[in-house]
Amino acid sequence: MDSQPTSPDRPHRSGCPINLALEVLGDRWSLIVIRDVMFGNRRHFRDLLNGSIEGIASNILADRLKRLVAAGLLTRRDDPTHRQKGIYSLAEPAIQLVPVLAHLGAWGRRHTPVSRDLAIRAQLLEEGGPALWEAFMRELRHQHLGTPDPGTSVLADLTAAYEAMRGESA
Repeated sequence: MDSQPTSPDRPHRSGCPINLALEVLGDRWSLIVIRDVMFGNRRHFRDLLNGSIEGIASNILADRLKRLVAAGLLTRRDDPTHRQKGIYSLAEPAIQLVPVLAHLGAWGRRHTPVSRDLAIRAQLLEEGGPALWEAFMRELRHQHLGTPDPGTSVLADLTAAYEAMRGESA
């Protein structure tokens, strides 16, 4: 299948699904921003900027948010409490990245020098497997897309485990 340009000035390198996914997600910051919205429930620019343990610069964050919105991974709506603020939400394609992030986290735990507190969520996602990922995706759909409340909170459990591990590390 021939590649189709994303815009007249920027064609795809190829129609390979891995290449196309990397064109959307393969830069240094996109998955980190999605991670922070997904696992940190950071929905405002300032929360994403100040909560970034990797230290993303404001201009890079602004660029990535624009790119992720344009790619259909995030949505942005005006914050009714402040004219100049926006609220970012995960779109369905980003929610479907939960298994990908679980696998990346599992790989990272096995092959890189992770810190225990930052690895605990990846460990729990790996151990919970597809059933936990599906429950988390239902919760994210409720939080970000307004679907019915699934009645459980995987995010609360992951956050509690992280906080407990962080407390042990301190």
